[in-house]
Amino acid sequence: MGPTHLFELVIGMFVAIIALHYVAHRLGLPPSVALLAGGALLAFVPGLPAIEVNPELVLVIFLPPLLMDGAWTIALARLRRHLIGIASLAVGAVLFTCVVVAVATHLLFPSLPLAACAALGAIVSPPDAVSARAVLQRVRLPRRLQILLEGESLLNDASGLVLFRFAIAAGVTGAFSVTGAVGNFFLLAVGGALVGIVIGTAWVQLARRLGDEYLVIAATALLSWTSYLLGEFLHVSGVIATVTTGLVASWHQHTVLSAATRMRGTSFWTVIVFLMEAAVFILIGLSLRGVVERGGGFETVAASLAWPILVILVALTLARFVWVFGSDFVIRLGNAAGIRRYTPVGARGATVLAWAGVRGVVTLALALSVPEGFPGRDLILVTSFAVIVATVLIQGTTLGRVIEWAQLVEPQSERARLTLSQAEAAMAQVQLVTVKSQAYDEAGKLIHPQLLERYQRRAVSIVDYAERTEHYVPILHAHFDLILAAVATGRRELIRLHRAGEIDDETLHELERDLDLEELSALAAKA
Repeated sequence: MGPTHLFELVIGMFVAIIALHYVAHRLGLPPSVALLAGGALLAFVPGLPAIEVNPELVLVIFLPPLLMDGAWTIALARLRRHLIGIASLAVGAVLFTCVVVAVATHLLFPSLPLAACAALGAIVSPPDAVSARAVLQRVRLPRRLQILLEGESLLNDASGLVLFRFAIAAGVTGAFSVTGAVGNFFLLAVGGALVGIVIGTAWVQLARRLGDEYLVIAATALLSWTSYLLGEFLHVSGVIATVTTGLVASWHQHTVLSAATRMRGTSFWTVIVFLMEAAVFILIGLSLRGVVERGGGFETVAASLAWPILVILVALTLARFVWVFGSDFVIRLGNAAGIRRYTPVGARGATVLAWAGVRGVVTLALALSVPEGFPGRDLILVTSFAVIVATVLIQGTTLGRVIEWAQLVEPQSERARLTLSQAEAAMAQVQLVTVKSQAYDEAGKLIHPQLLERYQRRAVSIVDYAERTEHYVPILHAHFDLILAAVATGRRELIRLHRAGEIDDETLHELERDLDLEELSALAAKA
C-alpha cells in the first residue's frame, strides 16, 4: 500500500468515525459498539486491503495520550483516599485473573505450555483504559466507584504488560523466577514514577516560562509521548511514567495555565482524544479479518474454538467477580473485628465494579505482539479478540442497566464538605473584599461605584440562591434562555451587517467572539 492510499484510508476511517457516532447517537447505542461493529464490517469490504496493525505502534500512538487525559481529569483527592482499593483492582485483580485464565486454558489444552497459558491470562486480564472511558462517559456512578474504575484503568495496564513480558520470556527461555518477577515489577513501577515526576516537574517549569499559549498547548500535547517513550527507553514502566506525569501536571495546571490556554487547550485536546478513542475501536474491528484468517476462517474458528473461548470468557468474568466480592468480604470481616478504616461497597456496588471489566486496545496490541512460533499463538490471538468483542458488546451495552438496577446511593463520606452554591458564595465574598479594597482612591472617594454595586449584588444573590435554590431554578432558566435568545438575535444582525458590506471581517470576528463568550457563559450558568 502506497503512502497516498494509506492517507486516503486514514481519512476514510475518520469519515467512518463521524458516521458511526451519528448512527450510535440515533439508535441509542454506546459509540464503542457501533465503531467496533462498523470496523468489523469495513474489514470485509471487497477491494479494501487487509489492515495489519503494528502492536508496538498502536500502543505508542494511542495509549500515552489517553492515559494522560485520564490522569489529567481524575479527582486527585479521591485517588489518594482510595489508593488501596485501586491497587487491589489494578494489581491484585489482574494477577488473580491471569492465574485463573491460565489454569482454565491449561485444563482445556493440556499440551499447551503453562507459559503460553499465562501469556493469554496476562493479555486478557487488564480491563482497558480506553474501553473503560467509553463506558463510564455514558453512565453516572457514585464517586467512590467512579474513582475505583478510573484509577484501575490508569494503572492496570502496567500490571498486564509486566505479566505479559514475563510470560513471553518464560515461554521463550523456559526459565521463570517469582521473586525476580516481583522485584522487577517493583523496580519498573518505581522507576516509571520517578521518570513521571521529573517530566511533570519539567513541564511545570516550562509552562511558566514559555509565555505563548500556543507553545504551552503544543508542549502539553507532546507531554504524554515524551514521558512514555523516555520510560520505555530507560527500561522502566512507560505506563506508570505517563500516568505520574499526568497527575503532576494536573495538580499544577490550575496555577500555571492562563484562562485562554486552558480553554483553547481543552478544546484542542478534547477533539484529539475523541478521534483517538474512536480510532481505537475502528482499528479493533478492522483487525478482525486478519484474526479470522490466521485462525483458518470463520468455520474453523467456530467449530474448533467456540467452546474453549466461551469457557475462558466465563472464567475471566467469574475471576473478577470472585476478586471484587472477596475483597468486599475481607473489608466486612475487618469491620466486624473493629478495623473500620475501609467501608465495603456492598453487593450491588461490587456487582457494578465486577461487571465493568471491558477489554480493548491493550489486549489486542499484546495479542498481536506475541512472537511468531510462540506456542498457541493462533489460540491466543483468536481468544483475545473474542474477549474484546464479547466484553464490549455485552458488558459495554448492559452496564448502564446494571447501574440502574443497583440504585446506588452516594455515601455521605464521599460528598464534598461544601456544595457548589456554598463554594460559589465563598468565592464571591473573597472577590467582593478585593473590589472593596480598590474601589476607593486614597482620599476615600468611591471611584468604581458600578463595579462595587455589581459585586455586592452578586454576593447577596448567590447566598440567597443557595438558600432558595428550588425557587430560583425556573427563574434562572428563563433568564439565561432570554440571554441566549438575545445572543442569537445579535448574531443574526451581525451576519446581516457583514453580508451587506457594512462591516469588515475584522469587526465581524471581534464582535462574534464577544457573542461566543456571552453564549458560553450563559450555557455554563444554566447547566
